[in-house]
Amino acid sequence: MKDAFGTPQSLLVLGGTSEIGLATARRLITRGVRTVWLAGRPSPALDRAADGLRALRTEVDVRTVEFDALDPGSHGEVLGKVFAEGRMDLALLAFGVLGDQAHDEADPVAAVRVAQTNYTGALSAALVCAGLMQAQEHGSLVVLSSVAGERARRADFIYGSSKAGLDAFAQGLGDAMRGTGVRVMVVRPGLVRTRRAAGPAVLGEAPLSTTPDAVATAIELGLRRGSETVWVPGSLRVVMAALRHLPRAVFRRLPL
Repeated sequence: MKDAFGTPQSLLVLGGTSEIGLATARRLITRGVRTVWLAGRPSPALDRAADGLRALRTEVDVRTVEFDALDPGSHGEVLGKVFAEGRMDLALLAFGVLGDQAHDEADPVAAVRVAQTNYTGALSAALVCAGLMQAQEHGSLVVLSSVAGERARRADFIYGSSKAGLDAFAQGLGDAMRGTGVRVMVVRPGLVRTRRAAGPAVLGEAPLSTTPDAVATAIELGLRRGSETVWVPGSLRVVMAALRHLPRAVFRRLPL
């Protein structure tokens, strides 16, 4: 259940080792979340993530569950068992892969894997969560999209196209959930400075980049405001509004 101020008491992180997902979990634990599920492939990293959250507050119940984005046939059973353990206030869809643009262009199988993880796997998990939340007549689904999905760039159009599909799907799902007690919030971060991304020196020079903690802060604020879309940093909304309308011949010459 949610308290009087709207703080979720239960959280499901799909992508249990995601730096953004864990930063959000840490932030919400300090705000009163009592139960956290980390869903991901079994690994020492997933176990360490759970132990790290348990260390924040001894009274928080942190559990892990085996989840594979590339096995949509299992999503209903896996997530159904999680929801059967108690009402879920908030589900954060935080899994995804960047891929390697140069490699993936030359290896269509690898490119398809990026698309299946970021789009079809996410679509499946989101629909299952939305259906389970509808059954309990309550819940928020936060979908991590990306500014990369706003307009295809030469540098990462395979990844960007998968996020574009996810973003459009999540918006439509949000419209479909209106009046059901379930809401969907789409989060569009810029380049996030994580351990898995490029080196610190490169990222430190990237304009409008952000951090997992900043995204987590924006997610919490967006939930409190009842936002449908959150940009991180917020100035990206204006930047992308301009970039979307640039002529293609001009856009492709930009150093993006």
